[in-house]
Amino acid sequence: MSEAAVLPAGPAPAAEPLIRCEGLVKIYKANELEVFALQGLDLTIRQGEIMAIIGNSGSGKSTLLNILGGLDTPSAGRCTVGPWDLLKMTEAQRVLYKREMVGFVWQNNARNLIPYLTALENVKVPMALSGKKVDEQWAKELLEAVGLSDRMHHRLTALSGGEQQRVAIALALANQPKILLADEPTGSLDTATAEKILTIFRDVNWLFGTTIIIVTHDQQIARSVDRFVHIRDGKISTEAVKRVELVETEEGQREMEVHEEFTVLDSAGRLQIPQEMLAESGIKGRVKLVLDDGKIVLLPEKEERGA
Repeated sequence: MSEAAVLPAGPAPAAEPLIRCEGLVKIYKANELEVFALQGLDLTIRQGEIMAIIGNSGSGKSTLLNILGGLDTPSAGRCTVGPWDLLKMTEAQRVLYKREMVGFVWQNNARNLIPYLTALENVKVPMALSGKKVDEQWAKELLEAVGLSDRMHHRLTALSGGEQQRVAIALALANQPKILLADEPTGSLDTATAEKILTIFRDVNWLFGTTIIIVTHDQQIARSVDRFVHIRDGKISTEAVKRVELVETEEGQREMEVHEEFTVLDSAGRLQIPQEMLAESGIKGRVKLVLDDGKIVLLPEKEERGA
């Protein structure tokens, strides 16, 4: 597949969620202190989606990724991936889950790749470790899918940073996982190379139906996918979904893709109001909720007292 190939939209995601998190909590203990990395997070992701999770450092996005990847265990709540219950898995089941269900792409691809092997040899490593027969043809197809058909016999040291990241993507898909988890996959790449990597993610999603979850702090990257959620203080605060709308131009009407953003009301009835809206309204501290013609209105405490 050439790098410039333009593919149509992939198959529609399944109606039933592949991933379901409800009231997910993760607590870390250090020096007799408890730190809540996730505080009752709710999230559903359907099979075949390509979506992004964004948030500042310490927001809980990497913790969520590690839990979904089986690298960490939740403290409370519910988290299921297909038939797997991530709170109830044994260690043996966790090893099997990581081997069969998920593939990882890291910002630092040295976590996955062996520098003295060729691209093709690297992609075959996960197959060998799984105990299954090594399928060299499948490894070649993966490298072709990420645009490295003419570079598969080169050692890693002869490949650029962007090419190495493509090898990492092919390697993550070697055992045909249902989910591809990417943690800041373009963080160390220049803008042009990062765009190529994101195009490859879309191609992989279309070709193989792989559910792809990208964790990033870069909103420009997030806006290149169909849906992104913003995590803040260990909870999902907003969600944005891409839609197509007609806009008027000098040449007439044309379609434009935009993201419509929503504030998320979680299962406990909590929501996070954007700080800029609170600042503009002057609302802080305690508020009064009023039901007005089917709408919920927030009133500042002082306004309620003066009513």
